[in-house]
This record gives sequence, C-alpha cells and structure tokens, in this order.
Amino acid sequence: MFVAFSKVFTPENLLYFAKGAVVSLLLAAVSLLFGIVFGILGSSAKRSKYKIFRIIGNMYVEVIRGTPMLLQILILFSVIPSIYTAFTGNVLRINVFLIGAIAMSINSGAYSTELIRSGINGVDKGQWEACETLGLSYKQTMRLVILPQAFKRIIPPMISEFITLIKDSSLISCIGAVELLKSAQVVGAQYYDVMSPYCIVAVYYLIMTISISYLGRYVEKRLAESD
Repeated sequence: MFVAFSKVFTPENLLYFAKGAVVSLLLAAVSLLFGIVFGILGSSAKRSKYKIFRIIGNMYVEVIRGTPMLLQILILFSVIPSIYTAFTGNVLRINVFLIGAIAMSINSGAYSTELIRSGINGVDKGQWEACETLGLSYKQTMRLVILPQAFKRIIPPMISEFITLIKDSSLISCIGAVELLKSAQVVGAQYYDVMSPYCIVAVYYLIMTISISYLGRYVEKRLAESD
C-alpha cells in the first residue's frame, strides 16, 4: 500500500503540494470575502420591508443550503455553458478556478446570510432607538452602528466557515482545478500510489485547519476580553 511512499515524499512533491495548499487557501479566502458580501445582501433582503425582497432572500438561502455544493459547481461548469451554447451557438469556456470561486462564494453567502442576520438581531434594540433619536437614516444606522457590532459577534463562526471552505475547496478537483487534493491525485497517478499522496495532503489540511482554529480561539478570547 505504501510501497512508493519514500519516492513520493520528496522536496519537489512537498513543494507541489504546498502550491496546491496555497490555491486552496486563496480560494477559501476569496470565497469567504465575497460570501460576506452576498451575506450582507441576503440578510438585508430577508429583513426588508418589501415582501418581494424577503421572498428572494429566503429562496436564495433555502435553495443554496438545500443543495450540495458539488452540484452547484457542476451546474456552473457544465449546465450554464450548455445553455449558453444552445442559445448563441458559441462555446463558452470559463476558467475552472473562477467557477470554483463563484460557486463557493454563492454557497458561503447563503450561510453568511443567516450568520449576519442573527448577528444583527442580536444587537440591542436600544441601539436602533438611539440612532433614530440622532436622526440617522437606515443605511447610516446599519453602516455606522449595527453592522460593526454584528460582525464582532459573528467573527468566531465566520472563522469556522473559513475552515469549512478550505475543506470544501477540494470539490473543485472534480472539474480539473489543481488545488491540494487534485495535486495528490496528480502525484498518485505518476507513482501508481494514491494512498501516500492522500496521507501527505491530509497532514497539509490538518495543519491549515488546526492553525486557523487556534487563531479563531485567540480572536474569540480577545473579543470576549474587550466586551
């Protein structure tokens, strides 16, 4: 099973895996950033006084959270280009990393929507009343008072979301993107031994997720001290 482990465990392959790990980290970071943007829009829609926006916000969250991310990636990779070709007669080619980033951002946005909404709901009602007394508009209230307090509450779960995105980045290997998992598959195909590369990249994943987990605990502790 581990016949080729000594051959796989080389500085060149370890560097190749490290490059894949960097890709996974970048994908997760970009997806989290845009996911927060989608989350702000989604939570605003769900809290809107207009019914149509509330319906759109609820549909977004339910559809995205109710379907696998792998399916969402495959839809962006194959279904949408097929529809485009059917209507235009032209072939649409999208970079696989861009597809992964879009799919992961949309997926993260659905979860961020609920996190941000719960964070906003957790802000004391007196803050809203004070802003009304000061004559602040709804946008000013959200931007200057409510969102800063809400984000302080949701930083710990957002770090957990970041860890989840790092692991979920492995899903884009199914469309040919060379991230950490795909790099293990590439090396395994070269040496006819997939077990050794898989075990090595598992250590890479653990290093990344455990490090970020400890960082999250540190941030959470500092936030608790500042309250």
